[in-house]
Amino acid sequence: MTIRENLEQMEREILSPYAMLSANSKGREKEEEQCDIRPVFQRDRDRILHSKSFRRLKDKTQVFLSPEGDHYRTRLTHTLEVSQNARTIAKALRMNEDLVEAIALGHDLGHTPFGHAGERALNRVCPFHFKHNEQSVRVVSILEKDGQGLNLTYEVRDGILKHEMELTAETLEGRIVRLSDKIAYIHHDMDDAIRAGILKESDVPAEIRNAIGQTCGERLDHFIHDIITNSRDKDDIIMSAEVEEAFLDIRKFMFANLYTNPQAKSEEGKAEVMVEILYDHYLKNMDKLPRDLLALRDKGDSDERLVCDHISGMTDHYAVAMYEDIFIPKGWDHY
Repeated sequence: MTIRENLEQMEREILSPYAMLSANSKGREKEEEQCDIRPVFQRDRDRILHSKSFRRLKDKTQVFLSPEGDHYRTRLTHTLEVSQNARTIAKALRMNEDLVEAIALGHDLGHTPFGHAGERALNRVCPFHFKHNEQSVRVVSILEKDGQGLNLTYEVRDGILKHEMELTAETLEGRIVRLSDKIAYIHHDMDDAIRAGILKESDVPAEIRNAIGQTCGERLDHFIHDIITNSRDKDDIIMSAEVEEAFLDIRKFMFANLYTNPQAKSEEGKAEVMVEILYDHYLKNMDKLPRDLLALRDKGDSDERLVCDHISGMTDHYAVAMYEDIFIPKGWDHY
């Protein structure tokens, strides 16, 4: 018996009857030989961790565009906090931690530069609906490894696609990541807003603070405990009615006071215009796209899709550099 088979047997003995067992995966789009050491979801986690798109997350906006400070979150640190929250919940509920971690690490790989501002801009100019969760699946299925994709399991791709609020993953592990994503950004975006001087703890309505905690850390802890308590021995991942109501209330508070705050979002209009101009430029100059993207034309992908692929893969810094290189005149330099 291989190490992988031993680990799969341990899952059968230890995990909840509601957990997704590695041995029961629906498999990959392209069949391949199993690893002798790692079960399939652990292998998926490793593939995501070593991908180029994962490394680029360190230079993509979470909430504050290019903040002047070392401690503001980026898309990468957001991803790591989602993973930590999800693993804590999964371990307590005896769910498959490898599956949870793979979904969490991959859920935002398709996010644009400049956060949701970049996403709004691409969605506005392209002829189809651009959504970062769908783009994340496209990244792992097609774009990574020069057009070969990572060939991840069905369950990981399903969890990545369905981490949005209006969707429901097929596995409980995917549903854990969906909630972990939301409680992560409510926690760390508030923490960043307090650091930036945009919000104070006392700005959070008293009824919310009394229900789920007086500080960011207390609220995060309350959410995690509530999810674990109410999901134990159930075929679903849920919050109590009271905490879910408080969750929705603080989310509305964050949208009203941070996500649409003129001070915090003062530069987003510029970022959106930049993304729109870059989209138009590349659509008129397709030869400027990388060869591996242009090769996807042979598989039927439209020019608009490939331009979205190129721009959504950019980091904030790279997008600015490309804009300056293309549109900002350079001084005469002759020796």
